[in-house]
Order: sequence, then C-alpha cells, then structure tokens
Amino acid sequence: MDVLIHVFVGLHIVGIGALLGGFFSQLKAMGAGEARMTPAMLHGALTMLVTGAALVGLHQADDNSVNNIKIGVKLALLIVVLGLVYVKRDEEKVESAAFGTVGALTTANIFIAVLWT
Repeated sequence: MDVLIHVFVGLHIVGIGALLGGFFSQLKAMGAGEARMTPAMLHGALTMLVTGAALVGLHQADDNSVNNIKIGVKLALLIVVLGLVYVKRDEEKVESAAFGTVGALTTANIFIAVLWT
C-alpha cells in the first residue's frame, strides 16, 4: 500500500507542477494584462483533484488517520482554483486579479499541505 500511496503523491506533485508552472510561465504576460489560463493549468488542477481524493481514500484504507479539516480546506481552495481555470480557459486575456488568485491559492494549498500537521 505504501508504494501505491507514494505513486499517487508523485502524481499529485506532477499536477501541482503543471498548475504552478503554467502560472509562472504567464507571469510576464500577467504584468502586461495578457495572461491566459493554459491547458496545463486545467489538467494540473484536475490531476490534483483526482490524486488528492485517491490519497485520502488510500490513507483511510490503510487505517491511517486523516485530518478532515485540513483536507476540507485544501479541497475548497482547489475547487476555487479549478473553477477559475475552467471558466476562464477559453478567454484570450484573463484579468490579473483572477490570474493572481489562481497562483496565490495554489501556493497557499502547497503551504497548507506542508506546514499544517
């Protein structure tokens, strides 16, 4: 079970990398007001959602305790990110505030995962 959990953690990190990498690649365009949500950002957010749900299930199946409040907060942030990316995915230019929110919430999600014990 540990190997399976580690595989899903790795896939979860790949999703984070795709979402945050898409954000970072558009930072210069964000400053010019021409940022857009890339397909990698959408796919990364979806990957995070699926692998995160799988990780919660695998931890519970392995009789490990899960901090439901932490998972709920992370899920809420990810749903907001996923909603913003999904709604704005076809727009040629995304407002800097919406685009910055995606980056800020994704970064917050990472820090919650690492620091909230």
